[in-house]
Amino acid sequence: MEENPLHLNPNLHYSIINILESKSLSWIFIADHRHPWRATLSWITFSLLTFALPVFSYLALQRPVYHHDHLRPFDWIVQVSLSLFSTLSFVSLWRFTRKYGLRRFLFLDKLDSLGDKIRRNYLEEVQRSTMLLCAFIFPCFVCDVIFNIWWFTSGGAHIPYIYNLYLSHAIACFIHLTCWLYRTSLFLLVCVLFKLTCSLQILRLEDFAHVFEKLSDVGPILVQHLTIKRNLRVISHRFRAYIVLTLILVTTSQFASLLVTTVDGAVVNVSTTGELALCSVTLVFGLYICQRSAAKITHKAQSLTSLATKWHMCATTHNFVDMGNNDENPRDNITPRMADLDSENEVGDGDDELDNTNFIPVYKNTISYQQRQALVTYFENNETGITVYGFMLDRSSINTVFAIQLSLALWLFDKTIGFG
Repeated sequence: MEENPLHLNPNLHYSIINILESKSLSWIFIADHRHPWRATLSWITFSLLTFALPVFSYLALQRPVYHHDHLRPFDWIVQVSLSLFSTLSFVSLWRFTRKYGLRRFLFLDKLDSLGDKIRRNYLEEVQRSTMLLCAFIFPCFVCDVIFNIWWFTSGGAHIPYIYNLYLSHAIACFIHLTCWLYRTSLFLLVCVLFKLTCSLQILRLEDFAHVFEKLSDVGPILVQHLTIKRNLRVISHRFRAYIVLTLILVTTSQFASLLVTTVDGAVVNVSTTGELALCSVTLVFGLYICQRSAAKITHKAQSLTSLATKWHMCATTHNFVDMGNNDENPRDNITPRMADLDSENEVGDGDDELDNTNFIPVYKNTISYQQRQALVTYFENNETGITVYGFMLDRSSINTVFAIQLSLALWLFDKTIGFG
């Protein structure tokens, strides 16, 4: 059965989701098994732009040149790194969409059942993610275009060519740029899709925070939390291999780059290491998107414990309860003294529904103390978030990864350039 497209804002026709759901453009990145000819075209495009053309371009340009400005001693690292990440991203997208379908994979199949505020904020997040992807790829592509045009035009007859110098160099430059753009876009696309998946769950968490301000029983609160916890576990299971392999490959690529550029006799300047630096920035940026998105949603999920504890405290404190008040407006149950404190709180830049210092208004007919205590205990013993094979991806894990990589980098510098 053909899936209905996601109805986005009319101004978002070229968003990530619409491109991936369009029949005319989706084959570039996704091998849709429901349409054999499109899937075949997608695999052929992937094979050409990821393996065949980069290998042919690398081998064809390996003839020695006479000027050091046209040496490309580190090009093999760039080609291998981009091809590995492109392969990882393409196979991951193909496996995800084949097993779950695009909408189910991104949790869009249940988007219509969520509130209008969540849908509206999610569409804004889709727009921001699309702009983020374009804002990074476009300047990098312009830099790569400038570098390759300079390299081919200034090299002249020193660069290998077939039959006609200018036509051969123009075709080679176009192929080189097309392969770079395809592989880079494919890798960053999967990273941004992971970011969008986490963003949707963050919006659900922020909407869930308002449940403590409503007349509710423990049952609905528990059901909503278990639903969010299950979604985070599903996301972790789907992306865990991708996140681990991305971390390993980025680390390997960066250390290989450090090793070849710091050994004795290495020619290091803008012309020889320009594309290597551009490749490194791209890979680190993709890893940063994944790590930051995972840490952010883990932090939001763990903030529920603090929110539930604050709600329990507000409901328990007698200053918040007016036993003679029959009005169901929770603000009427707050004493003037506490109301003044609440109104004088300044909203910080990082304050939101889950992490703030505001008092929680409580209804006089709120659930019992024992039920509230049981719910707080449940939150304390059921922390959730993005996990990778049992390891929680939070801010401390990012600091640990950074510390380990910095230590390895310093060790490598000590072995190659001998400082310390």
